[in-house]
Amino acid sequence: MAEGRSNGGLVSVNSMEFRWVYQDEEGYEIDNDDNPGGGEGDSTLHDSDDEDYTEKKLIRTGPRIDSFDVEALEVPSAQRNDYEDVTLGRRIMLVFQTLGVVFGDVGTSPLYTFSVMFSKAPVEGNEDVLGALSLVLYTLILIPLIKYVLIVLWANDDGEGGTFALYSLICRHAKASLLPDQLPSDARISSFRLKLPSPELERSLKIKERLETSLTMKKLLLMLVLAGTSMVIADGVVTPAMSVISAVSGLKIGVSAVTQEHVVMISVAFLLVLFSVQKYGTSKVGLIVGPALFIWFCSLGGIGIYNLVKYDTRVLRGFNPVYIYYFFKRNSTNAWYSLGGCLLCATGSEAMFADLCYFSVRSVQLTFVFLVLPCLVLGYLGQAAYLMANHGDTTQAFFSSVPSGAFWPVFLIANVAALIASRAMTTATFSCIKQSTSLGCFPRLKIIHTSRKFMGQIYIPVVNWFLLALTLVLVCNISSIYEIGNAYGIAELGVMMMSTVLVTLVMLLIWQIHILIVLSFAIIFLGLELTFFSSVLWSVGDGSWIILVFAVVTFLIMYIWNYGSKLKYETEVKQKMSMDLLRELGPNLGTVRAPGIGLLYNELAKGVPEIFGHFLTTLPAVHSMIIFVCIKYVPVPVVPQNERFLFRRVCPKSYHIFRCVARYGYKDVRKENHQTFEQLLIESLEKFIHREAQERSLESDGDKDSDSEEHSLSKVLIAPNGGVYSLGVPLLADFKDTTKSFSEASTSDEQSETPTDPSIFDAQKNLEKELFFIRKAKECGVVYLLGHGNIRARKDSWFIKKLVINYFYAFLRKNCRREVANLSISHSQLMQVSMTYMV
Repeated sequence: MAEGRSNGGLVSVNSMEFRWVYQDEEGYEIDNDDNPGGGEGDSTLHDSDDEDYTEKKLIRTGPRIDSFDVEALEVPSAQRNDYEDVTLGRRIMLVFQTLGVVFGDVGTSPLYTFSVMFSKAPVEGNEDVLGALSLVLYTLILIPLIKYVLIVLWANDDGEGGTFALYSLICRHAKASLLPDQLPSDARISSFRLKLPSPELERSLKIKERLETSLTMKKLLLMLVLAGTSMVIADGVVTPAMSVISAVSGLKIGVSAVTQEHVVMISVAFLLVLFSVQKYGTSKVGLIVGPALFIWFCSLGGIGIYNLVKYDTRVLRGFNPVYIYYFFKRNSTNAWYSLGGCLLCATGSEAMFADLCYFSVRSVQLTFVFLVLPCLVLGYLGQAAYLMANHGDTTQAFFSSVPSGAFWPVFLIANVAALIASRAMTTATFSCIKQSTSLGCFPRLKIIHTSRKFMGQIYIPVVNWFLLALTLVLVCNISSIYEIGNAYGIAELGVMMMSTVLVTLVMLLIWQIHILIVLSFAIIFLGLELTFFSSVLWSVGDGSWIILVFAVVTFLIMYIWNYGSKLKYETEVKQKMSMDLLRELGPNLGTVRAPGIGLLYNELAKGVPEIFGHFLTTLPAVHSMIIFVCIKYVPVPVVPQNERFLFRRVCPKSYHIFRCVARYGYKDVRKENHQTFEQLLIESLEKFIHREAQERSLESDGDKDSDSEEHSLSKVLIAPNGGVYSLGVPLLADFKDTTKSFSEASTSDEQSETPTDPSIFDAQKNLEKELFFIRKAKECGVVYLLGHGNIRARKDSWFIKKLVINYFYAFLRKNCRREVANLSISHSQLMQVSMTYMV
């Protein structure tokens, strides 16, 4: 009995029952109810794998598998979260790293929450303190705990969190992406792991159909994602400013001679140090600052308990939500203004989700519930107890409530915690930009992998220094924590609202839970966030408009890049070369075929790019072997290495033209140099040739009259282990001694009766000849043919379109990082040809 495993699109299960089905060129089964025999179905072969041609092949496969069986299968090659199944020592280290990376932002919120709240609604009695405390406590419970820790964290994309991870998850279950580069073979990547909508749930199917057929819905979904991501980036600017200034401001309590100008100067110095050490990565910095943040949380809890015992334990009544009603009744409009300050206690909630790629869901949940939340609650209770006895000390509520003997140690650890909090959103910003770049919504930038053990830990130099510059501008121009706090609230709420909408869609489309639960989630949390948002928007004129402007600019950059990339891809698809033209040119392509391999990089996953014709007319010769290489990002976090490459033959065998699609997930970081990339590519090409020859030999047994030399490959083969594969599946699968294994596993008793069949020897001779040709071409050298396709708006286009395409998009494309930059190719191996498309 075969072991349960997944290979491409077909699944072998623990069963001896098989059925005969047709399979098209993409590896999908074709229903054949009208022809149960099915043994003599037509099989028309063509020289191209273009979507205009289809073919069928009769194969033997396992019993029909429904969606529930697919969900239950364990996929051995699927790469799950890097932090599962670790030792106890590693778990302890992960707790410290989680504190240092994920919870710094929410951990420093006691530094400024009450100060900002009471600047809008001054304390006039103990009821005001209790009302504000009750607001803070229930905001902590509703947003960070219930919404994020208990619900949103489970909407991760195979351990990846953030706005774009939600978008990727939705695009994987419904074709909601505007970029039309999806291939059916992408769904056979093991890490895809779809949960198919159940036929019984009409709601999920209707939503899926609506998303796939409505261009307006696709655009609206993309705009929501881009808006949320722009707010995350804006959050990466305001978080360091708010955290550092609020911590350094404690000096004015300890040293009376310190002024606000001194606070700004010291904050600038701290920020310079902070962004300078960012390049050392999450593992190194997180492990160092994790214990410091652990001390900070313990200090919060200790100070809270001390103030509770010393001043007033009656603040425990703040757990009664009726004091929220009294707070609004006493302060009316001022209480509504103070909601923006109240929200600051939940800042960093989105960082827990965005930074999830660095840690497991369980580690984040346990750390928050058993350490972070209790310490935060004790800290706020202690501040409220102090303010019950000292109504006038609301300007610096936290540092005023610190016992005098512990002030300087607490001040020191508070500043360390503030620097850590600043790193939390900076790290989240790196993750979001990496995800958006991979999904075609942000210009490509240089990304540095900072850990050899864990692939998700990255550093983006350009973004790092850009955030530093904007943070310094914000600190120097808006030094008041009240105004910065309002800007902070705008950025946080923007992200929160987008996440609520996307998670609601995930609940409807993917989780398929009861509609009442979905409506409750959407109404409660979206209503709560809109209420907070109305409060911060009312004070936007105080200076927080700067963050809104920055978020709008970031949104426009991402939208223009996505819009231009979509137009460029659609134009290249429309203008791709005709296969008839290539066949008319003949094997020499109308020119001279020089020894060597030419890797022509393009963005088309199907068809022959028009820029190849530009090469033929521009260059005096082309290489004896041409491989069209497409670097394609698919909506999964990780593509396993043995599923990286897809190969197809273009034109008849004598042309020596292939297509290779190199697939990467949005969490993958391309680290291989060009020698390693060439080695992997050639090895996978040779295995492709082997598999093609195996299938041809099987075909020759059933049809001796077929002339396989004149046709392109068929799409189905039997692998050495006896399983059925599609040739669209990855070709880096590991199996030993292909030739021997094939002769042992796939040759039947009837085949062994005629071991001297001449066609077998001819096929073996042709196989060896083509492999020899590939090796000789490799020895002659590999040249990278880079086709730069530029776009310009037509003369009759609208003025806005001309402005966007000819100037803004052209500027972004000129200054972004090339796809092959990661390969470090020498100039002697590069050949570039540009082509301009009118759109």
